[in-house]
Amino acid sequence: MRNIAFLDPDLYELMSVYSKYADDILLNFLKEDDQLAYTEIFERYSRILVNHAYKILGNQDEANDVVQEVFLAVWNRRADLNITGSLSSYLYKAVKNRILNHIAHEKVVSRYADSISDFIENDYVFADSKLREKELESIIKREIELLPSKMREVFLLRKVEELSYDEIALQLNITDKTAKQQVYNSLKILREKLKFLAHVFIW
Repeated sequence: MRNIAFLDPDLYELMSVYSKYADDILLNFLKEDDQLAYTEIFERYSRILVNHAYKILGNQDEANDVVQEVFLAVWNRRADLNITGSLSSYLYKAVKNRILNHIAHEKVVSRYADSISDFIENDYVFADSKLREKELESIIKREIELLPSKMREVFLLRKVEELSYDEIALQLNITDKTAKQQVYNSLKILREKLKFLAHVFIW
């Protein structure tokens, strides 16, 4: 947005005015669908929120995603926002809650991906498992098989054979950082495809 403002002197001047407004004034403008107010709030807080999220998650892409999701939610709910404290506190809390949800969803996928290791390795179905467990095992197995081949290979080495990232890197002639990124990407894909099941299968 600031690059656009640089090209448009009028917009740059207008954004300079918005940068002087207090948060509560920007919120009032935001509730009236003012996109420049939203842009100023984003510019004012996004970087510090991403840094905060990164300290918790330890992954830049995840941190960016979390903050983007929070600001998207702010825009979508702009007319109904009810912020009793400061805007900064509200945004920090929203990021924290989003991170907790993010971690919870990742743990759900990881937990069930781990739980079907025998199923993947031995093509074995647990006869006494609950129906929903078998259904989820089958769905996750199918989704894992649909992963890109290299990503699937790294994922299975980590989650099924339980190799360390260093061992995976040595075996596949890649860096441990690449191995970690491939596993992260795998979980992200699985989480997106399976998130609609989270509320059904968490107990």
